[in-house]
Amino acid sequence: MSSQPSKLSSYVPSAVLLVVLAAGAAWALSSPIEGQEALPAVTAWSGAFLVTIGLAAGFLGGIIGTGGCSVMLPAIHFWLGYPAPIAVGTTLFAVIFTAISGGYGHLVRKNLDLRATLWLGVSGILGVVLGSWMFTLLTAHVSLLGLILGLAFLWPAIRMSWEGFGLGSPHKKEGNSIPEHKTGFAIFGFLIGLLTGIVGLGGGYALVPGLIYLFGAPVYITMGTSLATMIPLAVVGGGIKLAQGYVAMGAGLLLAAGTVIGAQIGAAVIKKFKPNTLKLIFGLYFLYVSAKFIGAYFGIMIW
Repeated sequence: MSSQPSKLSSYVPSAVLLVVLAAGAAWALSSPIEGQEALPAVTAWSGAFLVTIGLAAGFLGGIIGTGGCSVMLPAIHFWLGYPAPIAVGTTLFAVIFTAISGGYGHLVRKNLDLRATLWLGVSGILGVVLGSWMFTLLTAHVSLLGLILGLAFLWPAIRMSWEGFGLGSPHKKEGNSIPEHKTGFAIFGFLIGLLTGIVGLGGGYALVPGLIYLFGAPVYITMGTSLATMIPLAVVGGGIKLAQGYVAMGAGLLLAAGTVIGAQIGAAVIKKFKPNTLKLIFGLYFLYVSAKFIGAYFGIMIW
């Protein structure tokens, strides 16, 4: 009985955030941003679709440690018709709320390493600033940006699928922290931030396999640490893209509302999955996304 209040109280911040997002979405949809009139209108159907996609992205992010951009970005670009630069900025903006909700959910369940999070997050901010500037140079090359996204997904997708099927080295025992490597964390965080600014993804697709394979991190701790690290990266990267005019605010807030709920669910159920199962889910989904973006560059549409 004594543990029940603490469980309920862990959802209070997310509930408050959800109310704020709903109010913000209502305001944004009634007051379109100047210069974005040509973007797809948010109807009742597309609004429900955005929340549902956000829910799926948040849930997946909560169990595999990503911000959910890999779900949201192709969905609003390929299915709703948002231009690639706007899709990139809007989904990175939504990841701010995915990371906050999921990171907090993992924090209260002790599924993250705070020391590693600080090193990765602080150095990552520098990379995001540089990467966001480089992003502006690539917006005129939409197809090239898509190819970069696809190639960025490819290596972790193959590696984690391989191990998810049990074809890699035997899984080691889970621990409660990541072996300390301050210099390595700083360099790796900067590179993740750079990629976040350029391709508009929260960085989890690279953080998760990097922490596992480069730093020997336990799988469960990796997922929480990855989401928590994405908070400063997404805040800075999403904030810059908002200032640059690459965020469709109404769509972004609806996505965010869904991710807040989904990330809490994912964080709550993560330990019901075996580590190799998480790797397999991660790997197979990213193989699909990688094929989708690379195929689009060569004119091959994969649904």
